[in-house]
Amino acid sequence: MAAYLIRRLLLMIPTLFGVMAVTFFVIQFVPGGPVERMVSLLEKGHNPAGGGEVASASVTGVYRGAKGLDPAQIDQLRRLYGFDKPPLERFLTMMWNYLRFDFGDSYYYHRSVVDLVLEKLPVSISLGVWNFLLTYLISIPLGIKKAIKHQTRFDSWTSTIILTGYSIPGFVLGIFLIVLFGGGSFWDVFPLRGLHSDHWQELSWLGKVGDYLWHMVLPVTASAVGSFAVMTMLTKNSFLEEISKQYVLTARAKGLEENAVLYRHVFRNAMIPLVTGFPGSFIAAFFSGSLLIETIFSLDGLGLLGYESVINRDYPVVMATLYFFTLLGLLTKLLTDITYVWVDPRITFERAK
Repeated sequence: MAAYLIRRLLLMIPTLFGVMAVTFFVIQFVPGGPVERMVSLLEKGHNPAGGGEVASASVTGVYRGAKGLDPAQIDQLRRLYGFDKPPLERFLTMMWNYLRFDFGDSYYYHRSVVDLVLEKLPVSISLGVWNFLLTYLISIPLGIKKAIKHQTRFDSWTSTIILTGYSIPGFVLGIFLIVLFGGGSFWDVFPLRGLHSDHWQELSWLGKVGDYLWHMVLPVTASAVGSFAVMTMLTKNSFLEEISKQYVLTARAKGLEENAVLYRHVFRNAMIPLVTGFPGSFIAAFFSGSLLIETIFSLDGLGLLGYESVINRDYPVVMATLYFFTLLGLLTKLLTDITYVWVDPRITFERAK
């Protein structure tokens, strides 16, 4: 196992380097870099942090917006953003900084990338963690019940309901919930903006918890409903597969009660595919962001930050978040493999002799 872990850790280095290299050099050919954007804003007299049109040349080409500015100013902007250096040198410098977890400052927000991401995390954590908890707490018991009641009316009705929810896009469901419960044409029950009310600081501790949960009802419902179907059907099918095996028939023949057969024997084996995916789902819950859900419910999270960073050519934010999430994804895959061995000792990654 130790040799396997060492090999996986060593393979992470070229994988991470390759992902970053491909993305970095593709960006070099994308029209409208940060220098062009700043030139465009300066020519129009706009606040550089307040938006504006972006010129349509690449960062290494001729600036269309440069015609009205002094060439010395253009050179100064290129030095400011580091585009006076060759791409390879910029890439190697960037990777060296990232290895030391120095992600620099945002071109658009003029703030530390780390501070910017940490500021957006509460929204993404709120959506992701509640989505994760509801999916596992509802789907696993429901999947077990569907396996026990296979091909009954309960199984048919629940399958219809969860598959209908799966087929409805989250943003469509979010709009429907707003119209129905957010003061649209029907009832004004739930708030529509942010994680808490404006008077949140004046509330008691219990009041703050209740206010936060009340704000989370609609966005979490819109983002979680579509997740139930996959987990529920995976649980059901896993249980059905185990129930049909010989050891279950033997346990029943020995006179064991049905609950003992299901939860003492079947449960552990049936849960292996679900438990092994738990680490990845749990970690992803803290850093997932949904642009459409965040936009509909006015939540300023990582999804909206990523979209704005791409639109505004905020390369430090784009590349730093890509680096972090790629590294996190690689470590999560490794943790999943370790969980396989922990849950089922019969699995081994050692080479057969």
